[in-house]
Amino acid sequence: MFTTNHFAELSATISPSVMQAYVILMVLLVAGGTLFDVIHKQSAKYFFRKGKKSEQNAVRNVSGGEKVSLAVKTTVSDVLTSSEFCNPKRRVAHLLGMYGFVIYLIATIVMVFADPASADSPGIWPFLWAVGALMVCVGGYWFWFFIRVDVSSEGQSPFRVIRADLFILSLLASVTFGLIWAFTQSSGGGVWSMIFLGLYLIATTVLFAGVPWSKFSHMFFKPAAAYQKKVAVANGALDNLPRVADRTDPEDRDRHSMELLKDAPLNMGLGIKREQPRHY
Repeated sequence: MFTTNHFAELSATISPSVMQAYVILMVLLVAGGTLFDVIHKQSAKYFFRKGKKSEQNAVRNVSGGEKVSLAVKTTVSDVLTSSEFCNPKRRVAHLLGMYGFVIYLIATIVMVFADPASADSPGIWPFLWAVGALMVCVGGYWFWFFIRVDVSSEGQSPFRVIRADLFILSLLASVTFGLIWAFTQSSGGGVWSMIFLGLYLIATTVLFAGVPWSKFSHMFFKPAAAYQKKVAVANGALDNLPRVADRTDPEDRDRHSMELLKDAPLNMGLGIKREQPRHY
């Protein structure tokens, strides 16, 4: 299972050109779905208007070099390490799912396009394909059953499903059925192998064709939103939010409406973060 190119084994039944056409179709569906999402939700117009408003409310100019620095910081911090997550469990689960999906996706493309007619050719790629899928399963099922807000904080059943769950459920179904298909194929599963191949293809098609109705495109929008937020902080616009008070500054300290808090310790404790919200 970890050393065999399962797509090469499949080439005895399905032509490599058909598999390659299917992968290309999935890429086109993601591109088309994201474009539809941008037009339908007017995301581009929203980001443009927000950027113009930030420029109008700016109290200082942000240089080109500083913008490049903010873009690098956004890539390293928000994209590559998901620093926006305050909950460390949620952050680890997200990173497992994100990097697992990237590894799984790249390995799939290499195995389908590089030499799909040879079962022995891909070297490390079958191993990476299986490891990537397992990482998605670990991060995804951990998130689904234990970390979701409506489960861990609101006491909802982990089996409650709404339309917003389309992305995570189709992703988990795709990698899970893919792993079961690979296992049954390696074990000489015959009919079962073909059944799980069919389920794998259905779940994968839903994942990539369902972009307009799922959260799939959020992976493209989130970096743009994080970058825009950093620019708003750098130029002082702060997206119309009040600036964070610096209580070491006498002016900030004296403008507090409650006298007893003017000389309160700077570190006021964890506050609402003292415990997890589980009071259902």
